[in-house]
Amino acid sequence: MSDPRDRATSTAPPTLGEGCVRRYDPEALTPESGTDFADAAELWRQLHTPVPPDTEADEP
Repeated sequence: MSDPRDRATSTAPPTLGEGCVRRYDPEALTPESGTDFADAAELWRQLHTPVPPDTEADEP
């Protein structure tokens, strides 16, 4: 790495399959690949929790 800009490059992990069923190889993914998201389940719950209807908006 003689060029300091080389550090900013990235490569996609290996893939499996072809066409519309092509996906990243789960065996090749690591936390260094950016695959570790410990709060994913909590974020999913927050985004998919039904919001109660706003009763004040219904009043004239």
